Amino acid sequence: MTETAFKRLKDLPSERLLGTGTPMCAGCGGLEALRQVYDLMGGKTVFVNAAGCMTLLSVYPFTPFRGSWLYTAMACAPAASQGVRDALDILIEKRRIPPEEDLAVVSLTGDGAAYGMGLSATSSAIERGLDFLYLVYDNEGYGNTGQQASEATPHAARTATSLRGFAGRKKDLFAIWAAHRPAYAATVIGAEPLDLARKIERATSLKGPRLVLALAPCPTGWEFEPQETVEIGKLAVKTGVWPLKEYVDGRVVHTKLPHPRLPVEEYLKRQGRFRHLFEPARNEALLAGIQARVDAYWAGVEAGAER
Repeated sequence: MTETAFKRLKDLPSERLLGTGTPMCAGCGGLEALRQVYDLMGGKTVFVNAAGCMTLLSVYPFTPFRGSWLYTAMACAPAASQGVRDALDILIEKRRIPPEEDLAVVSLTGDGAAYGMGLSATSSAIERGLDFLYLVYDNEGYGNTGQQASEATPHAARTATSLRGFAGRKKDLFAIWAAHRPAYAATVIGAEPLDLARKIERATSLKGPRLVLALAPCPTGWEFEPQETVEIGKLAVKTGVWPLKEYVDGRVVHTKLPHPRLPVEEYLKRQGRFRHLFEPARNEALLAGIQARVDAYWAGVEAGAER
């Protein structure tokens, strides 16, 4: 964006909308991103929350949200968002509520729903042109049930269902969304609040299907101390593992280029889920393979290829 209200950290909202005292894990990277998004979007927002870690925020009959919150099954958030959006439009059309009481509709999902169980419903919502923001907290596993592998789990990560390291590859959800040609798509991380704020600013200025995909460092599932969440997040960006980018007007633009780019192992070695790559002996082949995939991605970016 050439014009933005967020030029420095002092420009970020000082009011905190999400209440405290929830049973979320200490240091949750998903909660870090959600707090920032909610502060930026404001109280006139309805969160349609697919089953996952974030449903722990609301324990009946209490909720930390200042505005509206709706629980759905894991695969149903986009369909429920359609119903909420339609209901609001009808109420405004029939003058049952004034336009100024309209709400922004946000589907809030983890990677289990976004990359897997809810992908079909999401694709259909995009095709229908649903006016909603699809906010994903990606902790790269089924974090709410013990960190089993998901379609978002990175290669070689140890999970509850891949004790020797995940043999698959992380699905590229950003590319899947971009292939649908939505109004907007972006990757963010809570450890880069200015980049996140500018992308929410852009997303909320548009209508239609919009993706905000947040990497969510998870102390419990990734095995690191809660106070290290921000540092782990920054390393994900500095090593190039988590590219910060956006899709708008048919183009992909990287909003932060890691330069100089740190070796990937600086990120991996801080997490217990990758400890087997370093102990009792270094797995040079796997480490080299992970580094090579990251290098290949950025070589394509530098060559001008849209990723």
